[in-house]
Amino acid sequence: MVRHTPLWHSASLSAAAGIPVHLKLENTQHTGSFKIRGAANTLLSMSEGDRRCGVVAVSSGNHGRAVAAVAADLGVPATVCISSRVPAVKVAAMQALGARVEVGGPTQDDAEALALRIVSAEGATLVHPFDDPRVIAGQGTIALEVLEDLPEVGTVIVPLSGGGLISGIAVAMKAAGPGIRMIGVSQDRGPAMIDSLAAGHPVDVVEEDTLADALAGGLGPANHHTFAMCRELLDETHTVSEEEIAGAMAALFRHDHQVAEGGGAVGVAALLAGKVVPSGPTAVVVSGGNVAPETLLAVVGAAGGG
Repeated sequence: MVRHTPLWHSASLSAAAGIPVHLKLENTQHTGSFKIRGAANTLLSMSEGDRRCGVVAVSSGNHGRAVAAVAADLGVPATVCISSRVPAVKVAAMQALGARVEVGGPTQDDAEALALRIVSAEGATLVHPFDDPRVIAGQGTIALEVLEDLPEVGTVIVPLSGGGLISGIAVAMKAAGPGIRMIGVSQDRGPAMIDSLAAGHPVDVVEEDTLADALAGGLGPANHHTFAMCRELLDETHTVSEEEIAGAMAALFRHDHQVAEGGGAVGVAALLAGKVVPSGPTAVVVSGGNVAPETLLAVVGAAGGG
């Protein structure tokens, strides 16, 4: 259900950074993103009675696909609530796995409100996309694999949205070596966690269309875990522009032969833009590869040669 993904040494990024850079290829994971880890950990920990009542997910695409896949394997009814911004390719993937997909409105907050109404009406269990200890722990298994494959790692760069991915990785990394630098990267269009950390509390964000659609959305009306964990465990955060994200997607495709969606490429974007200066061998999490072919072709074509 969950595979140990490759840690790929990138010759081109290592040359650019002047230090060994490795890509943690979660875009090669089942369902095309890291989200399968948290979804599997959550559903497998549920009682049989709770599973019979079904599960509900709020998703910008990848979490819903992961929940739908695990639920299908376990014979659990699954509903995924999304915003109208979720790309059609991700909606189709969730439906192909047997999930009921419901659109809550134009924002992730609308999708979450709909999910809570369904949970209340149907007695289903909410599988939160990030703010759940079971989800956080599942995503943290990435760190265990990186430490196994690259025990001398000095810097870890991770896409940052609601914080479930980076919180899980950071807990394990800091336990293994407090000096390991944890760096989170978001798109500059509505970087919810970064804006919240700057304000000292969770804040609302205005959602905008972005190549990094997987990172869209806020922290929700009541964040119980990830905000505090990010505030305690992260060493740096950075944002990247749409142009920088597109450049990273193209570079990953051309030089490392990897298909990465915008949200999965933000760590590479920050590295290529010189916003992150790594220390020691570096691991960059490429968190997902679920991008529409026409989008990838447009991005790579616009980037030209090189």
